[in-house]
Amino acid sequence: MVSTASEKSANEKSVVFGACPHDCPDTCAMLVTVENGRATKVEGNPDHPFTRGTLCGKVSDYLDRVYSSDRILYPMRRVGAKGSKQFERISWDDALDEIANRFKQIINEYGAEAIMPCSYLGHEGLLNGLTVGDAFFNRLGATISERTFCASCTSTAYMMTCGLTHGTDPDTFKHSKYIILWGCNALSTNVHLWSFIQEARKNGAKLVSIDPVRTRTANQSDWHIPLRPGTDGALALGMMHVIISENLVDAEYVEKYTLGYAELKERVAQYPPEKVAQITGIPVSDILTLAREYASNQPSVIRLGVALEKQAGGGQGVRAICCLPALVGAWRHLGGGLLQAPMWPFPIRWEVVHRPEFIQPGTRLINLWQLGAALTGEMSLDSPIQALFVYNCNPVTQSAEQDKIVAGLAREDLFTVVSEHFMTDTADYADILLPATTQVENLDLMFSWGHTYVTLNQPAIAPLCEAVPNTELFRRLAARMGFEEECFKLTDEQLAMEVLDWSAPVMQDMSMESLQQQGYGKLKVDLVPHAQGNFPTPSGKCEFLATAQVDSNFVLPAFRQGYSEYQPGEPIDPLPTYTPQRESASSNPELAKRYPLNLLSAKPHQFINSCFANLPKHAKLQGEPRVIIHPDDAAKRGIANGQVVKVFNDRGSFQVPAIVSDMTRSGVAIAPLGYWRKLSLANNTINAATSSAFADMGHAAAVGDALVEVIAL
Repeated sequence: MVSTASEKSANEKSVVFGACPHDCPDTCAMLVTVENGRATKVEGNPDHPFTRGTLCGKVSDYLDRVYSSDRILYPMRRVGAKGSKQFERISWDDALDEIANRFKQIINEYGAEAIMPCSYLGHEGLLNGLTVGDAFFNRLGATISERTFCASCTSTAYMMTCGLTHGTDPDTFKHSKYIILWGCNALSTNVHLWSFIQEARKNGAKLVSIDPVRTRTANQSDWHIPLRPGTDGALALGMMHVIISENLVDAEYVEKYTLGYAELKERVAQYPPEKVAQITGIPVSDILTLAREYASNQPSVIRLGVALEKQAGGGQGVRAICCLPALVGAWRHLGGGLLQAPMWPFPIRWEVVHRPEFIQPGTRLINLWQLGAALTGEMSLDSPIQALFVYNCNPVTQSAEQDKIVAGLAREDLFTVVSEHFMTDTADYADILLPATTQVENLDLMFSWGHTYVTLNQPAIAPLCEAVPNTELFRRLAARMGFEEECFKLTDEQLAMEVLDWSAPVMQDMSMESLQQQGYGKLKVDLVPHAQGNFPTPSGKCEFLATAQVDSNFVLPAFRQGYSEYQPGEPIDPLPTYTPQRESASSNPELAKRYPLNLLSAKPHQFINSCFANLPKHAKLQGEPRVIIHPDDAAKRGIANGQVVKVFNDRGSFQVPAIVSDMTRSGVAIAPLGYWRKLSLANNTINAATSSAFADMGHAAAVGDALVEVIAL
């Protein structure tokens, strides 16, 4: 029997509702067993309809993280040189006083914008996650961190075409007849969707994986289509060419519920299968078969992967894919349509956490993907960054141009505060280290970007030693800075009641009391939301020809702390099109002569970004850092399987063993993301070679748009 939070204190042994906090669409419902104040077991909640009692290999041993002997459990101050990893224990009062005093000095000398927060998705909770520090830093007047590593481009393209709809509910995939996982390695990054896919396959559905890499998911699919990186938009346009030219369009649906069909028809006429085959590397016969099967087997559904956006033309590629379901009428059917990120119907009161009313007009904004340039002075700034406050984030391994970030963090004049669980590559450069709680030590509410359930996380145990939740950290900092606003005095329980609109129609029959009794609740969403149109676009239709006023600098306010000001950029074509990569043989032949291989990063099976990479069991199961290259590319370079190689370009390099395998295309090198820099062979990882350039929409990180060379050492 699951105990409520009030009951657990009265029992020597209890089971408490939990929820995985990590950057994953599945947001697993967990049960935490507590005995005499110590968590002894973490398991999946078998009653949860989506996660169904299973946990992925990343969090099934979550208590190894909680009780690791390497955890940071007390505030500490640097006593050695920057990056020397020499710290001494101090009190919370000393730590808070030093932070407040340094912040005040910096504000007096340079202005508040010389202070910059740095946070991302190390935690996804509504209380302790991405946005927990926004109110504090907006009140402080600090530089705003634009956080667009993940889904900003995809979301913009999706909004332009379909509106911010929840789309196809993943619970309904079991009804699908034709499933396309487009740039989505579900078995490693969305594993709980797999059971619904398998149920559909038992009923005769076909599973297609479109991915440059033969991933675990591609291996288990009925058909793997290994297109060239960054050519997804061309493939989607080619599919539409076939569908239209062969009269496979759902004409009634298009007539009633779409906008811009005539213009789309003219655009896709420019992408016949022969041309698309040259761009994508996919045979004409396969393009024809894919288009015909997708259009003719209803309900058909597409699961969009975030990797699609990480190219120069990622946004237009996503736009093209988003047009497909309306063209063939897939939205008519239960289990048909498109799944992007069904987070949009969650009635989150972002203003409660962002507090945009604190933001002064003209406040400086810096994108975290370009942190290296900001810290090193390469970026033109009115006042230099003098303080960096890092939480829920490990930018040394997760942001672009790693060498620049390290050089910036090594500045003696940069005051850096890091709140963490472990001594990460970023924490090594901290001046002040603060101990953060893990998920079993704090209260939180979890939304999801992969299903439509709200999940409650109750505190199972008291915080270890002197660790505090992020909410408490910023309450303490606000008090030290003299902030008197009521929002800085809300308890976690009060904040939980404020952060969601409990009266919203989608929250029907859900309350904090019901969550405490069951652990989760499903949003009341339409399972066939666009059978008769009703798209949340300006026209109310699926917009092949977009009417939204969007340019290259547009970023959804949710990705920039509610701040709506921005400098207008270049106009975006309102029709989907194909944009080649910036770094490719066709667009930059001179660069390609020096660096002929396209470098892709891959999500590891055992890590979540850089989380868990330091834990022995996960590191052993994932294996050592590596780069995967095709046998043809290895032969040209005299590289043997297992041989240590150098992967490099003008931005930087990293050294890893080479895995020679045909799981990748010729001309494409793949390196898993998330390994720690200080645990690598040459003190560098894949992001030493990645570019800080943006994709075409939403300031997304164009991490997949990078050319390198690989040589044997």
